[in-house]
Amino acid sequence: MQSILLHAPLLPWPVNWDEVYGRTAPILVEIGFGSGHFLIDWARQRPDANVLGLEISLPSLRKGESKIRNTGLTNVRVVQGGAPLVLQALFAPASLSEVFINFPDPWRKERHYHRRLISDEFLNLLATRLSPGGLLDIATDHPDYAPWITERLERTPYFASRLPTTFVTEDNERLRTKYELIALEEGRTCHYFKWRRNAETAVNPFPIPEELPMPHIIMSSPLSLAEIGQRFEPQHTSDGETHVKLLEMYQSFYDQKLLVETYVREEPLTQRVGLSVFRRQTGELVVGLHDVGFPRPTRGIQLAIAHLAQWILGLHPDSTVIANNLSNAIWET
Repeated sequence: MQSILLHAPLLPWPVNWDEVYGRTAPILVEIGFGSGHFLIDWARQRPDANVLGLEISLPSLRKGESKIRNTGLTNVRVVQGGAPLVLQALFAPASLSEVFINFPDPWRKERHYHRRLISDEFLNLLATRLSPGGLLDIATDHPDYAPWITERLERTPYFASRLPTTFVTEDNERLRTKYELIALEEGRTCHYFKWRRNAETAVNPFPIPEELPMPHIIMSSPLSLAEIGQRFEPQHTSDGETHVKLLEMYQSFYDQKLLVETYVREEPLTQRVGLSVFRRQTGELVVGLHDVGFPRPTRGIQLAIAHLAQWILGLHPDSTVIANNLSNAIWET
Protein backbone atom coordinates (compact mmCIF):
# COMPACT_ATOMS: atom_id res chain seq x y z
CA MET A 1 0.00 0.00 0.00
CA GLN A 2 1.29 3.45 -0.85
CA SER A 3 1.77 6.13 1.83
CA ILE A 4 -1.44 7.07 3.65
CA LEU A 5 -0.20 10.45 4.90
CA LEU A 6 0.58 12.93 2.10
CA HIS A 7 1.94 16.47 2.32
CA ALA A 8 0.42 19.01 -0.07
CA PRO A 9 3.57 21.11 -0.65
CA LEU A 10 5.48 18.02 -1.82
CA LEU A 11 2.89 16.62 -4.23
CA PRO A 12 2.73 17.22 -8.00
CA TRP A 13 0.45 19.97 -9.34
CA PRO A 14 -2.05 18.48 -10.07
CA VAL A 15 -1.87 15.01 -8.53
CA ASN A 16 -2.57 11.89 -10.57
CA TRP A 17 -4.98 10.41 -8.03
CA ASP A 18 -5.36 7.19 -10.01
CA GLU A 19 -1.68 6.51 -9.29
CA VAL A 20 -2.03 7.43 -5.61
CA TYR A 21 -4.90 5.00 -5.06
CA GLY A 22 -3.86 2.47 -7.68
CA ARG A 23 -7.22 2.62 -9.42
CA THR A 24 -9.73 4.92 -11.10
CA ALA A 25 -12.71 5.81 -8.91
CA PRO A 26 -14.81 8.83 -7.87
CA ILE A 27 -12.95 11.11 -5.45
CA LEU A 28 -14.65 12.10 -2.19
CA VAL A 29 -13.08 14.73 0.09
CA GLU A 30 -13.70 15.60 3.73
CA ILE A 31 -12.27 19.00 4.65
CA GLY A 32 -11.11 19.07 8.27
CA PHE A 33 -11.54 15.43 9.31
CA GLY A 34 -10.54 15.96 12.97
CA SER A 35 -10.57 12.64 14.79
CA GLY A 36 -11.11 10.72 11.55
CA HIS A 37 -14.25 8.98 12.80
CA PHE A 38 -16.48 10.25 9.98
CA LEU A 39 -13.75 9.85 7.35
CA ILE A 40 -13.10 6.20 8.10
CA ASP A 41 -16.79 5.34 8.25
CA TRP A 42 -17.29 7.13 4.91
CA ALA A 43 -14.51 5.04 3.37
CA ARG A 44 -16.12 1.87 4.73
CA GLN A 45 -19.53 2.84 3.35
CA ARG A 46 -18.08 3.80 -0.06
CA PRO A 47 -15.67 1.07 -1.18
CA ASP A 48 -16.40 2.19 -4.75
CA ALA A 49 -14.76 5.58 -4.12
CA ASN A 50 -11.34 7.04 -3.36
CA VAL A 51 -11.72 8.97 -0.10
CA LEU A 52 -9.39 11.80 0.94
CA GLY A 53 -9.25 13.67 4.24
CA LEU A 54 -7.78 17.19 4.51
CA GLU A 55 -6.27 18.51 7.75
CA ILE A 56 -3.75 21.07 8.92
CA SER A 57 -3.17 19.62 12.41
CA LEU A 58 -0.26 17.15 12.48
CA PRO A 59 -1.60 15.30 15.57
CA SER A 60 -4.93 14.76 13.77
CA LEU A 61 -3.12 13.59 10.65
CA ARG A 62 -0.99 11.10 12.56
CA LYS A 63 -4.00 9.77 14.47
CA GLY A 64 -5.93 9.49 11.22
CA GLU A 65 -3.09 7.63 9.54
CA SER A 66 -2.84 5.21 12.48
CA LYS A 67 -6.59 4.53 12.49
CA ILE A 68 -6.62 3.89 8.74
CA ARG A 69 -3.75 1.42 9.03
CA ASN A 70 -5.54 -0.39 11.86
CA THR A 71 -8.71 -0.74 9.76
CA GLY A 72 -6.87 -2.10 6.73
CA LEU A 73 -8.84 0.19 4.42
CA THR A 74 -7.08 0.80 1.10
CA ASN A 75 -9.39 3.44 -0.37
CA VAL A 76 -8.61 6.31 2.00
CA ARG A 77 -5.70 8.76 2.31
CA VAL A 78 -5.07 11.91 4.35
CA VAL A 79 -3.24 15.02 3.20
CA GLN A 80 -1.70 17.85 5.20
CA GLY A 81 -2.61 21.23 3.74
CA GLY A 82 -5.14 24.02 3.78
CA ALA A 83 -8.26 23.47 1.71
CA PRO A 84 -7.70 26.34 -0.79
CA LEU A 85 -4.18 25.10 -1.59
CA VAL A 86 -5.18 21.45 -1.88
CA LEU A 87 -8.24 22.12 -4.03
CA GLN A 88 -6.57 24.58 -6.38
CA ALA A 89 -3.15 22.96 -6.76
CA LEU A 90 -3.81 19.23 -6.43
CA PHE A 91 -7.10 18.77 -8.28
CA ALA A 92 -7.86 19.32 -11.93
CA PRO A 93 -11.13 21.12 -12.74
CA ALA A 94 -14.29 19.00 -12.42
CA SER A 95 -12.37 16.10 -10.84
CA LEU A 96 -14.24 15.80 -7.51
CA SER A 97 -17.49 13.93 -6.92
CA GLU A 98 -18.35 14.84 -3.33
CA VAL A 99 -17.11 17.23 -0.63
CA PHE A 100 -18.02 17.17 3.07
CA ILE A 101 -17.20 20.08 5.40
CA ASN A 102 -18.09 19.04 8.93
CA PHE A 103 -18.21 21.78 11.59
CA PRO A 104 -15.58 24.17 10.23
CA ASP A 105 -14.01 26.66 12.65
CA PRO A 106 -16.60 29.47 13.02
CA TRP A 107 -13.98 32.12 13.90
CA ARG A 108 -16.38 33.70 16.36
CA LYS A 109 -14.84 37.18 16.63
CA GLU A 110 -15.95 39.62 13.97
CA ARG A 111 -12.38 40.71 13.22
CA HIS A 112 -11.63 37.08 12.29
CA TYR A 113 -14.57 36.58 9.93
CA HIS A 114 -12.26 36.85 6.92
CA ARG A 115 -10.69 33.55 8.05
CA ARG A 116 -13.93 31.61 7.73
CA LEU A 117 -13.60 28.86 5.16
CA ILE A 118 -17.04 29.30 3.63
CA SER A 119 -16.91 32.40 1.44
CA ASP A 120 -18.05 33.46 -2.02
CA GLU A 121 -14.53 32.88 -3.33
CA PHE A 122 -14.23 29.44 -1.75
CA LEU A 123 -17.59 28.32 -3.14
CA ASN A 124 -16.41 29.52 -6.55
CA LEU A 125 -13.24 27.42 -6.14
CA LEU A 126 -15.31 24.40 -5.12
CA ALA A 127 -17.52 24.90 -8.17
CA THR A 128 -14.50 24.67 -10.46
CA ARG A 129 -13.25 21.43 -8.88
CA LEU A 130 -16.57 19.58 -8.43
CA SER A 131 -17.98 17.83 -11.46
CA PRO A 132 -21.52 18.77 -12.58
CA GLY A 133 -23.91 17.03 -10.21
CA GLY A 134 -21.20 16.75 -7.54
CA LEU A 135 -22.39 16.90 -3.94
CA LEU A 136 -21.52 19.49 -1.29
CA ASP A 137 -22.47 18.87 2.36
CA ILE A 138 -21.74 21.37 5.13
CA ALA A 139 -22.60 21.08 8.82
CA THR A 140 -22.28 23.66 11.60
CA ASP A 141 -23.56 24.09 15.14
CA HIS A 142 -22.62 27.76 15.46
CA PRO A 143 -25.63 30.13 15.55
CA ASP A 144 -23.77 32.95 13.74
CA TYR A 145 -22.00 30.79 11.17
CA ALA A 146 -25.22 29.13 9.99
CA PRO A 147 -26.78 32.35 8.59
CA TRP A 148 -23.37 33.29 7.16
CA ILE A 149 -23.26 29.99 5.22
CA THR A 150 -26.92 30.35 4.25
CA GLU A 151 -26.35 33.79 2.74
CA ARG A 152 -23.40 32.67 0.67
CA LEU A 153 -24.96 29.46 -0.59
CA GLU A 154 -28.18 31.21 -1.55
CA ARG A 155 -26.37 33.78 -3.67
CA THR A 156 -23.92 31.46 -5.43
CA PRO A 157 -24.93 30.73 -9.06
CA TYR A 158 -23.10 27.39 -9.05
CA PHE A 159 -24.95 25.31 -6.45
CA ALA A 160 -28.54 24.34 -5.68
CA SER A 161 -30.01 22.74 -2.58
CA ARG A 162 -30.89 19.06 -2.79
CA LEU A 163 -33.64 19.75 -0.28
CA PRO A 164 -36.78 21.92 -0.46
CA THR A 165 -35.07 24.26 2.01
CA THR A 166 -31.58 25.81 2.32
CA PHE A 167 -30.78 23.62 5.31
CA VAL A 168 -32.32 21.23 7.81
CA THR A 169 -31.67 20.97 11.55
CA GLU A 170 -31.86 17.20 11.70
CA ASP A 171 -30.10 14.61 9.56
CA ASN A 172 -30.43 11.07 10.83
CA GLU A 173 -28.90 9.51 7.72
CA ARG A 174 -25.36 10.68 8.41
CA LEU A 175 -22.83 9.31 10.85
CA ARG A 176 -22.52 11.61 13.85
CA THR A 177 -19.06 13.09 14.20
CA LYS A 178 -17.41 13.37 17.62
CA TYR A 179 -17.85 17.15 17.60
CA GLU A 180 -21.47 16.82 16.47
CA LEU A 181 -22.33 14.50 19.39
CA ILE A 182 -20.82 16.98 21.85
CA ALA A 183 -22.83 19.83 20.30
CA LEU A 184 -26.09 17.86 20.51
CA GLU A 185 -25.43 16.77 24.10
CA GLU A 186 -24.88 20.42 25.03
CA GLY A 187 -28.19 21.39 23.42
CA ARG A 188 -26.86 23.26 20.39
CA THR A 189 -28.83 23.17 17.14
CA CYS A 190 -26.96 21.76 14.19
CA HIS A 191 -27.56 23.02 10.66
CA TYR A 192 -27.05 20.67 7.71
CA PHE A 193 -26.64 22.03 4.19
CA LYS A 194 -27.07 19.45 1.44
CA TRP A 195 -26.33 21.04 -1.92
CA ARG A 196 -25.38 20.00 -5.43
CA ARG A 197 -23.17 21.46 -8.15
CA ASN A 198 -25.45 22.61 -10.97
CA ALA A 199 -24.71 22.89 -14.70
CA GLU A 200 -23.77 26.59 -14.64
CA THR A 201 -20.27 27.13 -16.04
CA ALA A 202 -18.10 28.47 -13.24
CA VAL A 203 -15.75 31.42 -13.66
CA ASN A 204 -12.32 29.92 -13.01
CA PRO A 205 -9.74 32.39 -11.65
CA PHE A 206 -8.03 29.45 -9.91
CA PRO A 207 -5.37 28.07 -12.26
CA ILE A 208 -3.25 25.15 -11.14
CA PRO A 209 -0.01 26.83 -9.98
CA GLU A 210 2.84 26.73 -12.46
CA GLU A 211 6.20 25.35 -11.36
CA LEU A 212 8.98 27.22 -13.17
CA PRO A 213 12.65 26.33 -13.83
CA MET A 214 14.92 26.79 -10.81
CA PRO A 215 15.61 30.56 -10.91
CA HIS A 216 18.96 32.29 -10.68
CA ILE A 217 20.62 35.62 -11.48
CA ILE A 218 24.34 35.99 -12.23
CA MET A 219 25.84 39.35 -11.26
CA SER A 220 29.11 41.18 -10.87
CA SER A 221 29.76 43.42 -7.88
CA PRO A 222 32.88 44.89 -6.29
CA LEU A 223 31.32 44.37 -2.86
CA SER A 224 32.29 41.38 -0.76
CA LEU A 225 29.64 39.06 0.64
CA ALA A 226 30.40 40.42 4.12
CA GLU A 227 29.82 43.98 2.93
CA ILE A 228 26.51 43.01 1.34
CA GLY A 229 25.43 41.27 4.55
CA GLN A 230 26.34 44.23 6.73
CA ARG A 231 24.08 46.53 4.71
CA PHE A 232 21.03 44.29 4.76
CA GLU A 233 17.75 45.52 6.23
CA PRO A 234 14.40 43.67 6.27
CA GLN A 235 12.23 44.67 3.34
CA HIS A 236 8.92 43.99 1.63
CA THR A 237 7.70 44.09 -1.94
CA SER A 238 4.41 43.30 -3.63
CA ASP A 239 2.95 43.38 -7.11
CA GLY A 240 -0.60 43.40 -5.74
CA GLU A 241 -1.08 39.64 -5.98
CA THR A 242 2.18 38.32 -4.54
CA HIS A 243 3.78 39.50 -1.30
CA VAL A 244 7.46 39.01 -0.56
CA LYS A 245 9.29 39.73 2.70
CA LEU A 246 13.06 39.47 3.01
CA LEU A 247 13.27 38.92 6.75
CA GLU A 248 16.88 38.29 7.73
CA MET A 249 20.27 37.62 6.16
CA TYR A 250 22.76 35.08 7.56
CA GLN A 251 26.36 34.35 6.56
CA SER A 252 28.05 30.96 6.50
CA PHE A 253 31.26 30.55 8.51
CA TYR A 254 32.31 27.84 6.07
CA ASP A 255 32.16 29.47 2.63
CA GLN A 256 30.84 32.98 3.35
CA LYS A 257 27.62 32.19 1.43
CA LEU A 258 24.67 34.41 2.34
CA LEU A 259 21.25 32.96 3.14
CA VAL A 260 18.20 35.22 3.17
CA GLU A 261 15.18 34.04 5.17
CA THR A 262 12.24 34.87 2.90
CA TYR A 263 8.45 34.77 3.14
CA VAL A 264 6.45 34.50 -0.09
CA ARG A 265 2.65 34.59 -0.19
CA GLU A 266 0.91 33.98 -3.49
CA GLU A 267 -2.49 32.38 -3.76
CA PRO A 268 -2.95 29.59 -2.94
CA LEU A 269 0.57 28.94 -1.64
CA THR A 270 2.63 30.40 1.20
CA GLN A 271 6.32 29.52 1.44
CA ARG A 272 9.15 30.30 3.86
CA VAL A 273 12.32 29.70 1.90
CA GLY A 274 16.00 30.54 1.82
CA LEU A 275 17.47 32.63 -0.98
CA SER A 276 21.20 32.21 -1.44
CA VAL A 277 23.95 34.60 -2.56
CA PHE A 278 27.39 33.13 -3.26
CA ARG A 279 30.46 33.94 -5.28
CA ARG A 280 31.83 31.63 -7.95
CA GLN A 281 35.54 30.99 -8.24
CA THR A 282 35.43 33.15 -11.38
CA GLY A 283 34.18 36.07 -9.29
CA GLU A 284 30.51 36.36 -10.31
CA LEU A 285 27.78 36.53 -7.72
CA VAL A 286 24.92 34.05 -8.05
CA VAL A 287 21.53 34.86 -6.52
CA GLY A 288 19.28 31.83 -6.39
CA LEU A 289 16.96 29.57 -4.40
CA HIS A 290 18.40 27.36 -1.68
CA ASP A 291 16.95 23.86 -1.51
CA VAL A 292 16.28 23.94 2.25
CA GLY A 293 12.64 23.12 3.03
CA PHE A 294 11.73 21.67 -0.40
CA PRO A 295 10.72 25.01 -1.99
CA ARG A 296 8.58 25.19 -5.11
CA PRO A 297 10.04 27.54 -7.77
CA THR A 298 6.91 29.55 -8.48
CA ARG A 299 6.36 33.02 -9.88
CA GLY A 300 6.49 34.39 -6.32
CA ILE A 301 9.95 32.90 -5.82
CA GLN A 302 11.11 34.58 -9.02
CA LEU A 303 9.76 37.88 -7.72
CA ALA A 304 11.68 37.42 -4.46
CA ILE A 305 14.95 36.67 -6.25
CA ALA A 306 14.46 39.63 -8.59
CA HIS A 307 13.88 41.94 -5.62
CA LEU A 308 16.97 40.68 -3.81
CA ALA A 309 19.11 41.14 -6.94
CA GLN A 310 17.75 44.64 -7.54
CA TRP A 311 18.63 45.54 -3.94
CA ILE A 312 22.20 44.27 -4.42
CA LEU A 313 22.46 46.28 -7.66
CA GLY A 314 21.54 49.42 -5.76
CA LEU A 315 24.36 48.97 -3.24
CA HIS A 316 27.13 49.97 -5.67
CA PRO A 317 27.07 51.78 -9.04
CA ASP A 318 29.49 49.27 -10.59
CA SER A 319 27.22 46.29 -9.91
CA THR A 320 25.68 44.74 -13.04
CA VAL A 321 23.58 41.77 -14.08
CA ILE A 322 25.31 39.35 -16.43
CA ALA A 323 22.51 36.83 -17.02
CA ASN A 324 19.28 35.50 -15.52
CA ASN A 325 16.62 32.93 -16.33
CA LEU A 326 13.68 34.82 -14.84
CA SER A 327 10.67 35.64 -16.94
CA ASN A 328 10.87 39.06 -18.60
CA ALA A 329 7.68 40.16 -16.86
CA ILE A 330 9.22 39.49 -13.45
CA TRP A 331 12.63 41.03 -14.12
CA GLU A 332 11.09 44.17 -15.58
CA THR A 333 8.70 44.64 -12.62
